Amino acid sequence: MADAKVIPFDDDRSRSGGSPRGARRRGPGRGSGSVSALPGRPDAGLPERRAGEPDASQEAAPEGVGRSGWERRIAGGLAFLRRRVTGEYDVDEFGYDEELTDQVLMSALRPLYEKYFRVEVKGIENIPSDGGALIVSNHSGTLPLDGLMLQVAVHDNHPAGRHLRLLAADLVFMLPVVNELARKAGHTLACAEDAERLLRQGEVVGVMPEGFKGIGKPFSERYKLQRFGRGGFVSTALRAGVPIVPCSIVGAEEIYPMIGNSRTLARLLGTPYFPITPTFPWLGPLGAVPLPTKWTIQFGEPIPTDGYPVEAAEDPMLMFNLTDQVREQIQHTLYKLLVQRRSVFF
Repeated sequence: MADAKVIPFDDDRSRSGGSPRGARRRGPGRGSGSVSALPGRPDAGLPERRAGEPDASQEAAPEGVGRSGWERRIAGGLAFLRRRVTGEYDVDEFGYDEELTDQVLMSALRPLYEKYFRVEVKGIENIPSDGGALIVSNHSGTLPLDGLMLQVAVHDNHPAGRHLRLLAADLVFMLPVVNELARKAGHTLACAEDAERLLRQGEVVGVMPEGFKGIGKPFSERYKLQRFGRGGFVSTALRAGVPIVPCSIVGAEEIYPMIGNSRTLARLLGTPYFPITPTFPWLGPLGAVPLPTKWTIQFGEPIPTDGYPVEAAEDPMLMFNLTDQVREQIQHTLYKLLVQRRSVFF
């Protein structure tokens, strides 16, 4: 199998083959009026149809589906497979494969996002349409499904169809299959160098400063934010001069109610914790199915950082104040969303 072509990270071309980002998301216009046959159209070269005559391009098509629609789907699928086999697709130097993410990974996550968790998104307009931005979110749920749902929320709801590049913990890149999928989906190691580089290139970067303390906390401490570290994400945003967008996620805390933690098994497996829930490990693999809670993701007002001097990134007091401001805004929004929520599942 041929290797994928690696393009420089600052290449102005779209990673999906030269078309502008977001062009894929635009459908055909719905305006009325006739359209003349053009080269490349399915009806090109067909004689003009008289009133009352059947459309020759649709005669042999299955009921309710145009033949050209099936042809486009099949042709697109075959072209996608050919590019994967021959290696004629682009990845950036972090391993991000935009085409695979859009056509495969997002499609696989979308049913979970839309049908199972029924995610409601608020404040998507607070994410800028272009340029870098740092999304800072709470982290919960025993397994990091909230990060994946956040990625779908940004991609599917933002008018510009922006992609979220998450900063992940070391453990993610130590697991054989998960490592490869994470790289393909655009995620990278949670270090200041990688984050700053992505932000300077105009990417939307996501970070969950609570880390394992957030997803591994007991159910009794749900929706209580853990410590946000030393404010490294604030320093990175200040250096890149990008806005910080606080994000609050409600619904993830209840998918795996963690009522216990087996530290012995965690040490044996080399994991930060080994969760015990009302269904796991008692029901075996069935206990690993998350509860179908109703989610809400809200993006708050962005906090600008471009007005600070260059040396501000080295000011510990400023970093502490900004970190506390972001944390308080997320916590306040969590409480507000919980008061407005009618039920965990509806």
